[in-house]
Amino acid sequence: MIFLEPCGIPPAAAGGIFAVAACSAGRRLFRIIKIWTNYACLGTVNNITEERSYTTEEIAKLLKISKLTVYDLIKKGDLPAYRVGRQMRVDASDLERYKRQAKAGGTSMPPSSLPPDRSGEGQRQLVITGQDVSLDILARHIEKQTGAYRALRSQAGSLDSLIAMYQGQADIVSTHLLDGDTGAYNVPYIRRILSGFSYVVVNLVSRPAGLYVQPGNPRRIRGWMDLQRDDVRIVNREKGAGARVLLDEQLRLHGISPSRVTGYDDEVSGHLSVAGAVVSGAADAGVGIEKAAAAVGAQFIPLIQERYDLVMLKTGANRAWIESVLAILKSEQLRRELASIQGYDLSMTGQIVYET
Repeated sequence: MIFLEPCGIPPAAAGGIFAVAACSAGRRLFRIIKIWTNYACLGTVNNITEERSYTTEEIAKLLKISKLTVYDLIKKGDLPAYRVGRQMRVDASDLERYKRQAKAGGTSMPPSSLPPDRSGEGQRQLVITGQDVSLDILARHIEKQTGAYRALRSQAGSLDSLIAMYQGQADIVSTHLLDGDTGAYNVPYIRRILSGFSYVVVNLVSRPAGLYVQPGNPRRIRGWMDLQRDDVRIVNREKGAGARVLLDEQLRLHGISPSRVTGYDDEVSGHLSVAGAVVSGAADAGVGIEKAAAAVGAQFIPLIQERYDLVMLKTGANRAWIESVLAILKSEQLRRELASIQGYDLSMTGQIVYET
């Protein structure tokens, strides 16, 4: 049996699939495939075809909509999707079927006759927004400990996540937004954006936030005031990110105009991107969290302890899974895994900090 992975033929691990393949210089591919299957529900497979599939990010770009809207279409069943590892994928045929249905004036479409992965069928899908690895851990525990819910992850920033919840496009929203006037985290923003809603705010972790600087800190940066120096260039987070709000609030509180900060308009997405830009020398400093600094080798200057909270809307349809999530947040299994990550303070994990 010969498998040539450079030709795009991965080894088959199940179903008794045997293949012999070879690639020529002209990239011609010859296959001799014989299939025996143990899956009676699939019957005999006479040929294998490869169909292109898209990630949620690619779907969003193709349809010119937000990724949260893509998740909403998946949740409602309008756009059939399946999981490959941690990614959600949509087959090209399903995307074309959705587009034809939309053009005809319909809003829903039948699922594929045989999607590549039907393991999540019948599960309630929960969209979890945010960029911290703790959310990936939580999503995995929700799926593992309940078996009834399927977690869809969206990498939206804190403000965008709250707006998505207001619009009905997210189920569990993470947020780390500093209100400089009160020194409070998250609740002032949540109250303004989700006015009129009933919700619960529960802590996931607390963590240090501050500045990334180059190893050895050659610019001798110590705090927020140094960001206005002529010899310091920063790299900023995208609008709507919690780190961007933290920077803007600190500049306001310290009387620094953004126009005085070199690099203020240079935006990247994600803590790792900021830390990586600093380490590469593209910037002298950037705002972020300790964990990302350790991952790429940046030096970290802690300046504030921020609370990273979750928000869930208390509707009749949500109450059952909210109780499950609250129980998971207090579970020893989750706490043990979170405790292994540098910089996390779990003293408030699972504690309800605000409720309406």
